[in-house]
Amino acid sequence: MSVKIQKCGIEDVELLQEISIETFNDTFKDQNSPENMKNYMDRAFNSKQLNMELTHIHSEFFLIFLDEEPAGYLKINSQTAQSEKMGDDALEIERIYIRNKFQKQGLGKYLINTAIDIALGEKKNRVWLGVWEKNENAIQFYKKIGFVQVGAHSFFMGDEEQRDYIMCKTLMAGR
Repeated sequence: MSVKIQKCGIEDVELLQEISIETFNDTFKDQNSPENMKNYMDRAFNSKQLNMELTHIHSEFFLIFLDEEPAGYLKINSQTAQSEKMGDDALEIERIYIRNKFQKQGLGKYLINTAIDIALGEKKNRVWLGVWEKNENAIQFYKKIGFVQVGAHSFFMGDEEQRDYIMCKTLMAGR
């Protein structure tokens, strides 16, 4: 099994869009109306929006490949790109998207470790993320690797208000 992580550039926008729509739909379609799903994905994953995110000075995307096949990606934010004001000592993990056929193979942990390594390299004290309160698998995964819930915020899926838990991991030398 060969795992490779590479930083994304503007040339990767179509692949990011494909992975985003596929994984978001696979993960959330059963708990949301088709209309709300379509409205959200059309807004969040259109090429103009993704291009804007890719070129933001405080956001970075990383593709993960398993045996040369694109398996998912990571999006991190710092400073002004963070979706919540968590301070300059924090790094946000905004997205960890892994395609269904690649799940349960440790790729999420590779991406989390990439984010933590970047945070440590940038002298950040913590990493944080938002996760839907009904996404039990993700919540358990984050707890298992040391994240704790520190708050919550609203997330709008079309016209429906939902709640995301804000989970945070404090970083120390040597993890």
